[in-house]
Amino acid sequence: MLVPKSDEVLDLTVRHTYGTWRYQRGWKPLHIVDAEGCYFLDAAGKKYLDFSSQLMCSNLGHKNKAVIDAICKQAKELPYISPGFATTVRAELSKSLLKLLPEGLEKFFFTTSGTEANEAAIKIARLFTGKHKIISRYRSYHGSTAGSIAATGDLRRWTAEPVGKMDGVIFAPDADTYRSPFGSDHPNPGIASAEYIDYMIKNEGNVAAIMLEPVVGTNGVLVPPKEYLPMVREIADKNDVLLIADEVMSGWGRTGEWFAVNHWKVKPDILTTAKGITGAYAPLGLTATTREIADYFEDHYFAHGHTYEAHPLTLAPAVAAIKEYLRLDLITEAKKKGAYTGKRLSELKEKHESVGDVRGIGLFWAVELVKNRKTKEPFTNPKDKLSGKASVLDRMASEMMSRGVYILNWLSHFVIAPPLIISRNEIDQGIDALDESLNISDKEIE
Repeated sequence: MLVPKSDEVLDLTVRHTYGTWRYQRGWKPLHIVDAEGCYFLDAAGKKYLDFSSQLMCSNLGHKNKAVIDAICKQAKELPYISPGFATTVRAELSKSLLKLLPEGLEKFFFTTSGTEANEAAIKIARLFTGKHKIISRYRSYHGSTAGSIAATGDLRRWTAEPVGKMDGVIFAPDADTYRSPFGSDHPNPGIASAEYIDYMIKNEGNVAAIMLEPVVGTNGVLVPPKEYLPMVREIADKNDVLLIADEVMSGWGRTGEWFAVNHWKVKPDILTTAKGITGAYAPLGLTATTREIADYFEDHYFAHGHTYEAHPLTLAPAVAAIKEYLRLDLITEAKKKGAYTGKRLSELKEKHESVGDVRGIGLFWAVELVKNRKTKEPFTNPKDKLSGKASVLDRMASEMMSRGVYILNWLSHFVIAPPLIISRNEIDQGIDALDESLNISDKEIE
């Protein structure tokens, strides 16, 4: 077979495939040919440190042998069977999940993405409760299909609204301690945000569930105040409303716990996850429910399903990935390395005037940039992003790529979420590149 040259690969990719969440004109993706450990390699032979785990999903790094071997073994044994049949790998993964998920989550629906996992969660909540409305939050992303995009609070929902989305979603303010929706002088934005959800439930009525990311992901790695999630859990119970925890990004050791809700000892009624469940070696999502919800569907029709639900080739790498998380003690490693990462990032705030805030938990951090620390004016707002104009942060990310470090930026912040296998020297390499790039934003402050 003739292998296309890099120019042809780029031309075929741009001409015949869609780039996501962007204007298609001007799209020139980098041609990647290999990846291993915490690095990936382009067609010219240049190596890049993967400082955001691609889309915060390559938790185990690239080319983990045990996970690859599990995929190959499953492909030889049983590459596909429809979800109406039982398989050994489905049972094995279920057994593993029962040991790791927050207590009480006992029945599982396997999808092929976090988007689909959230779609299933919304439908299950509505079927179980007989109620319709979903409370989400403004700084959130839950996926791109009709239900999950409707539950998304950020600008990606704006572009989808004219062409159709699910109805019945209402939005609550965020538990954001840096940009509190209740004002910078509010003494406790976490309590205020939780109390507002209670107010919404009582005044809206017909609320089936509260859906939230325990630690907000691409919208800024917002770590809630300690009282927030326990209060939301209490409010949900008091009002007979379900709590859905979207751990698509924050699960699988990313925050220094198997799942972020564990930091606050909160037990959701439904938990969704994806990304790190296989380390992104195969597309797998999970919707996990309590036994109470599961029992309801014993005698009520479960109106959901996919051809690729519980696909054996996606389940096998999840079983192997869990074993690798345990073998390498990556949850503990994320805590240790996260503490070091946070210390180094905090030093950047002291050094660079354009750094407004540094926040995070485990190996999940955001560095937010501002034009003015006093006013907290961001470099990029949602309308700027939708215009397609290159931002200061885009320039900085390009600068970091030239130094061999890949990092994800969104609006006015960078997301630092490297593979959990990263070394201290590699953390230093990534932060040193960010340090140099911050000279660009420092020149733009007002």
